[in-house]
Amino acid sequence: MESAYQAARHGAAFIERSDRGRLVVSGRDRASYLQGLLTNDIPALKSGEGCYAAYLTAQGRMISDLWVYELGDVILLSLPGETTAAVLAKLDQFIFSEDVQLGNVTETFAQIAVVGPEAARLVEALLDKSAAVPGVSLASLPEHGNLRGHIGGSPAIVTRVTDTGAPGFDVYVERERSGWLKEQLVAAGAAEAGEEVAEILRVEAGVPVFHRDMDEENIPLEAGIESRAISMTKGCYVGQEVIIRVLHRGHGRVAKKLVGLVLDGESAPARGTVVNSAERAVGEVTTGVRSPALGRPLALAYVQRDFVAPGTVLSVDGVQATVTALPFVKPPATSG
Repeated sequence: MESAYQAARHGAAFIERSDRGRLVVSGRDRASYLQGLLTNDIPALKSGEGCYAAYLTAQGRMISDLWVYELGDVILLSLPGETTAAVLAKLDQFIFSEDVQLGNVTETFAQIAVVGPEAARLVEALLDKSAAVPGVSLASLPEHGNLRGHIGGSPAIVTRVTDTGAPGFDVYVERERSGWLKEQLVAAGAAEAGEEVAEILRVEAGVPVFHRDMDEENIPLEAGIESRAISMTKGCYVGQEVIIRVLHRGHGRVAKKLVGLVLDGESAPARGTVVNSAERAVGEVTTGVRSPALGRPLALAYVQRDFVAPGTVLSVDGVQATVTALPFVKPPATSG
């Protein structure tokens, strides 16, 4: 575990993204159709661009978060595997006369994240030079940027990602090529990071994950994802009225908010552990890990709004826990 963590921090590591689902939206109306459903500005995306977004109920609660990539002729949606079927069904309900087609390609493609300072170099070396995009380097891709190419003669999609904690790239290849791709990554010096390392990296970066740190009971403002997931200038979308009301009338104040906690002691708290202020319960842990970078336990937790300020001292299982601004650990830069 330690060697894979250090590789992600100082070299390169890869993470099997088997927990992700993948949908494609095609047709000339794909962007305008998604614009009325998702929280971010989809028609603003040019080919090779992407964004992070949420899909909400009319009450502003989250159905799912998702990543949206405009590939030029189709839009690729990457989302939690557990929400894929529900999102596909709901999207299908809202197609009327639009020229839009939906497809579930979760089983067609594998998705492997390559992260760390050396990630761009490793992935670029795997891309077939004959299919490379002129003037485009992976190191220069902005967050959510994407390109299509070939790896080992087979089609591939590469997207710039940060939700892994250690920034890098998601590489999409045909499922039967995933084993070969991982072999190539190992041969190039990348370490395989398992679920434990992946969890540490994302918590150190303060990245919430759906069905663990946020779910169908939350609005995006509680999870603190509004600056990344919500366009404040776009037109109407499902759930917008609730979000605008909280932002404008409530000045963004919500009853509880996801915060980072740095704990004394040695052990990471379990999910569901109560967070206290003196003898009063004020929140609950969603994820706890022990950080190799800080040598301390860390946690993401929902706490009542009067206790969210950085520096606030709370306790978890009798151990001091201090509210800390996220990210806990600054992600490493990705070199060219």
